[in-house]
Amino acid sequence: MNQYIDNSAKIGKNVTFGYNVVIMEGVQIGDDCLIGHNVVIHPDTKIGNSCRIDDGTIIGKKPLSSPRSIFSVSTNLKAAEIGDFCQIGSNAVIYCQCEIGNHNLIADLATIRENVSIGDLNIIGRNVAIENYVKIGNRNKFETNCYITAYSEIGNYCFVAPCVATSNDNYMGRDIERYKHFRGITMIDGSRIGLNATILPGKTINSDGTVAAGAVVTKDVPVETVVAGNPAKPMRTVPETQLMKHNLDIQ
Repeated sequence: MNQYIDNSAKIGKNVTFGYNVVIMEGVQIGDDCLIGHNVVIHPDTKIGNSCRIDDGTIIGKKPLSSPRSIFSVSTNLKAAEIGDFCQIGSNAVIYCQCEIGNHNLIADLATIRENVSIGDLNIIGRNVAIENYVKIGNRNKFETNCYITAYSEIGNYCFVAPCVATSNDNYMGRDIERYKHFRGITMIDGSRIGLNATILPGKTINSDGTVAAGAVVTKDVPVETVVAGNPAKPMRTVPETQLMKHNLDIQ
């Protein structure tokens, strides 16, 4: 097979590689992993046991840097770490200095930027983009084409529907004052965002708060409240049967 596996890489037992795989120096891969065709794993990346990484995926990529960027790129970024029993789809890109826990599903074409931490048992759907400096807990669902902006924090048992957009810059790229106010969104445990909703910078969706499809959230969403419209306003309370405490076993 046409492969490059650096001599310093540590490969576990029963690992299968496809064609044109590149495994760079210092990489560690656990037991019983399946690595597809054209996968590139960058230096010192750690992959846990029983992981599946599909064709064309890149893990441990270093970020690009523009002189116009608001982010300064460190020259000493740590390698990416992927936990046990993770499934990573085709053509996904996971940057360096990501920490990803166990039993996560990361679907085709997803992008996870540097300085992101992700807990266990999350579903990150097709073409989802998670920007840098984001923290994600456990058992969350991010559906196709949703966008999680930098500096966001997501708790546990949260739901983000397809095509949701989030933002962290109220100044839309102008005025140096903006550098003092960058802030992503916060989702407290059990909160949910419906199809094609927009969440403006710094807003918090409190526990079991629910954003209706197409809503534009300009204020914090109260606990156990459904908000709808543009701008979003409280519409009703979340039905008792839909509260997180009654649904932990199915999420």
